[in-house]
Amino acid sequence: MPMEQTLSVLNDLVREGVLLNYAIGGAIAATFYIEPVATYDLDVFVSVPVLPSGLLLFSPIYSALKTRGFEAEDEYVHISGIAVQFLPAYNALVEEALAEARDIAVGCVSTKVIRAEHLMAIMLETGRRKDLARLAQMLEQSEFDAAVFEDLIDRHGLRRKWDGFRQQPG
Repeated sequence: MPMEQTLSVLNDLVREGVLLNYAIGGAIAATFYIEPVATYDLDVFVSVPVLPSGLLLFSPIYSALKTRGFEAEDEYVHISGIAVQFLPAYNALVEEALAEARDIAVGCVSTKVIRAEHLMAIMLETGRRKDLARLAQMLEQSEFDAAVFEDLIDRHGLRRKWDGFRQQPG
């Protein structure tokens, strides 16, 4: 299966030290908690080596994938037929989400998926219309720990956004 092949490649990159860590995020991650939604790509949050200057080092990812025959196109790398977008752990919330991701199996391949509570907090933080719609869906359909979610909201400065979201009609 293409998804299993893609995840096997990502696991290889971790074993080789090209990626320090990764976890599935975005719409694909949401499908582990709610009804599947149409999506074009696999969002993969990653932890990568950082240069002394503070720059994140993404070039080894693209080089390692190129040696395997996978080419970058726009912001994606097509791995075994799956468009993969590598997203850096860009703040404390995403770093925490990456560190606390769930271990799951996709077919015969082990991978990590961001936990529902972190995924919901990231959706709230980004504030894009599609993320807020998915957040509403997560609130209705997923099993999540409300206390953990509320703690994330408070610790990561999202209380105002959360209060605004809850006041919206519908």
